[in-house]
Parts: sequence; structure tokens; C-alpha cells
Amino acid sequence: MKDYTLTHLKEIEAEAIYVLREVAAQFERPAILFSGGKDSIVVTYLAHKAFYPAKIPFPLLHIDTGHNFAETLDYRDKLVEKLGATLVVGSVQESIDKGEVVEEKGVHASRNRLQTTTLLNTIAKYKFDCAIGGGRRDEEKARAKERFFSHRDEFGQWDPKNQRPELWNIFNGKKRPGEHFRVFPISNWTEMDVWQYILQENIEMPSLYFTHTRNVFLRDGQYLAAEPCMTLKPTENVEIKQVRCRTIGDISCTGLVLSEAHNLEDIVKEIAATRITERGGRADDKRSDTAMEDRKKEGYF
Repeated sequence: MKDYTLTHLKEIEAEAIYVLREVAAQFERPAILFSGGKDSIVVTYLAHKAFYPAKIPFPLLHIDTGHNFAETLDYRDKLVEKLGATLVVGSVQESIDKGEVVEEKGVHASRNRLQTTTLLNTIAKYKFDCAIGGGRRDEEKARAKERFFSHRDEFGQWDPKNQRPELWNIFNGKKRPGEHFRVFPISNWTEMDVWQYILQENIEMPSLYFTHTRNVFLRDGQYLAAEPCMTLKPTENVEIKQVRCRTIGDISCTGLVLSEAHNLEDIVKEIAATRITERGGRADDKRSDTAMEDRKKEGYF
């Protein structure tokens, strides 16, 4: 009897690989935006599969906030070595030191928004004409407005009202000098698709995604990591909890969830049962109702 289990994963995998090959055909200097999160990891593995046995023809571009989890950086470096990929790093700390951005102060300070300037400067420095991201339409309402090929003007800005139509599988990557594109190969995937694909392909993941013991504190109903870069309020206390990350970013905005998911099968079961969205644990999305869209218009991921 034919096994039809998860055949949709093969369909969306084929779609993503097609998009990645279109990038290679239409652009001269693409790069993969690599955060160390599950979506960028999956995009990287899809690129590996799309061009195998050759190496990935795009460098991995990581914007280091200086407030990344140590586990993320360790995983990044091991993956680059494993795949024989090229790594380009843009430093938010360097942007601060040069006076290009001003660091936020106070207990709610975050370097997450500062990434935008560093990203755009790094794209300009290396003359990247396409940045491949792991954005998905289901994760946040602003993401749902994106196309596969998302145009950015000469200032790196995104205009959600001025996007090119995408008919069938025809993508228009034409641009003027100084402009570039963001491309999202897994745009049609869901969080569940990503984890089922990781399970199916047995992709090694950062330890942050699995239940581990960590010092945390509770703020506005969510747990945050009690790391040196975090400033606690007088009313906040450090606790030791069994937690994991659903989405990974800057320490200042990455929420942690209580969990007993010790392996990929446990994570799939947990995601299937949850009623809280993936971005529900991101503190940066709670700054305003249009926080993500505002950042994307400025040039954010």
C-alpha cells in the first residue's frame, strides 16, 4: 500500500528548492540571512540540497547583535564548517562604536531594532543584491504581506503596497542599481511544517530548542533569560526553570516557554497542542500593534 504520509512536505520542499535555484539564476551576489533559528537553518539545508554535490553558492550572512545566545553562535560555527559554507558577519556592536546607531537604555532596552542599520550597511558593503530569509506567512501578519521575491528600494525599505505580482511560478527579480531583493523560499510553510521537515530530515538543531535548565525571570507574562545583558526590575526575581525556545533571536526579546520537549517528536506534539502563536513569545513584537511591519519598512528581515 502506498504511503501518503506527509507528502505535502515533498511539495513545499520542491517549491522552496525551485525558488532557491531561481535566485541563483537571477541574481549575481545573493546571501542567506542566517540567524541560527530553525527557519534559517531549514533554508540553509534546502540550499545545500538544491545545489548538492556542489557547495552552497551563497554565503551565510549573520547579523551579530552582541547579545546572542552562546549556543546559537556555537551552532552557527559548527554548521558553517560542516557544510563548507562561507560566513559573513555584520556586528551591531561595531555599528554602535561607529556612532551609526544609538544603543537603547533601561530595562526594556533591546538591540533587535538596531540590526536593521547593520544589515543594510553589510548588504551595501558586500554588494549583495538578494538576501534570502526564512520568513513564513503564518508567523506574523506583516509577514503575510510578503511575496516570494520582495523588492527593496535603494534605501533598503519595503513598501507593502507596491509589490510585484507573482503569477504561477514566475518571479520578477529586475531591479535598479542600489536596490535589492529579499527572497523567502519557505513562505508557504507553517511552523508545524518546519518541525515536521526537521524531524523527517533528522536535521541537527541548537540545544536551545529542546528543554533545558536555565536561569530566567518573568516579565509581562513571559519568561526571559537572565543573562548579563539583561537588566531586571526591582520586582523581578531570577528563577531556575525547565524551558525551551520556540523562536530564537536577540536575548533581550526571545521568550522562553515551560516545556518537557526533549526531542523532535516531543516538539511536534507540543506545537500541535499549543494555542499560543510562535511570535507570541517575542517581546519586540509587543512594542506596538504594527511593530514588525514598521521594522520591515525600515529594512528589517
